[in-house]
Amino acid sequence: MIKGQITGVGVGPGDPDLITLKAMKAIQKADIIAYPAPDNGVSFARQIIEKNIPLHSGQSEYKITIPMRIERFPAQEIYDQAANDLAAQMEEGKNIVVLCEGDPFFYGSFMYLHERLYKKFRSTIIPGVSSVMALASVTQSPLCERNELLTIIPGPLDEDLMTAQLQEEKTAYVIMKVGRHIEKIKRCLIATNRLDKAIYVERASLPNQKILPLSAVDEGNAPYFSIIQVRI
Repeated sequence: MIKGQITGVGVGPGDPDLITLKAMKAIQKADIIAYPAPDNGVSFARQIIEKNIPLHSGQSEYKITIPMRIERFPAQEIYDQAANDLAAQMEEGKNIVVLCEGDPFFYGSFMYLHERLYKKFRSTIIPGVSSVMALASVTQSPLCERNELLTIIPGPLDEDLMTAQLQEEKTAYVIMKVGRHIEKIKRCLIATNRLDKAIYVERASLPNQKILPLSAVDEGNAPYFSIIQVRI
């Protein structure tokens, strides 16, 4: 029996027009469309494709419900079960596409399935436009130029570690996964005299995006899909 394969597909930062042609073709040909979804809401990755890529009657969907809680993320048992379920389908010859916001291997959930399945099944990755690229396009400010360095910091990073990272004067920064960490991030930027160089972007590339100096953002929490650019 010919086994199926699994493909991690980056669907971009939100604007469905940023889905690549290669991603679109893979989604249309797949037998099963899998995607992560929070346990308290809808799948953002699934929302991105639904207008531009109508699924046909021969395709089925598989939702990977991820508990969005600090203490257990990524939830390893969830990915174990998903990998087992998808492996059973590939044993029957089914081809599976896993949708990922942004890029599958840039903080993407697909990496957890890939590491469980790639030794037994063919696994391919279709890159996508990441939120970092979308950030620079909507702020119309280069991420870095000439010989500048760029450091990407995850918002959940420990406060002392984040402050230490921000001490380096010769690098530009992007801070991702801001969410509830926004006040901590502000403290770190104030401590390193960078707050006035920080631009906050919420829902980049979507019609309801916001672009503000971070100093003007007064919410105690920000959406998970928010990001900060800090120029040198």
